[in-house]
Amino acid sequence: MLTLSRRSAIGGLVLLVAASTLATTSGSMAADDVPLAIKGYDPVAYFTEGHPARGLSEFAYEWDEHRYLFASADHRDLFMADPVGYAPQFANACSMALTRGEIHVADPENWLIADSKLYLFGEPVGPGLFKQDLAGNIVKANQNRQLIQR
Repeated sequence: MLTLSRRSAIGGLVLLVAASTLATTSGSMAADDVPLAIKGYDPVAYFTEGHPARGLSEFAYEWDEHRYLFASADHRDLFMADPVGYAPQFANACSMALTRGEIHVADPENWLIADSKLYLFGEPVGPGLFKQDLAGNIVKANQNRQLIQR
């Protein structure tokens, strides 16, 4: 029969907790370590509600090295089924700035859906400017996509 001293039991417990903590922190990133996508706005709401909506932490989903928040479980499930279809085209970057080879953080309140794709902009004038030459601006922004750092 195996008998453990109190000191051995406590030492084993400490090792177990330490190993568990190390596995959790090194094996995957904690939610706080994953960058928040589009400042916590629900990407699905642009398509289903026709306006921006803040997401809730209880409806979070990690995709493409970002943590997305959703206004409802239904929105999260729609995104999970088609993340490429709902995610903004240039992550957290302003689509118009990207056409000029610049990186500016987008404001989720400035947006445009064109050809079933979501584009975000840093300034309220962005969507209008982008639409003036939609096809050309999409090409230019895509040519500069590599500037976006993850």
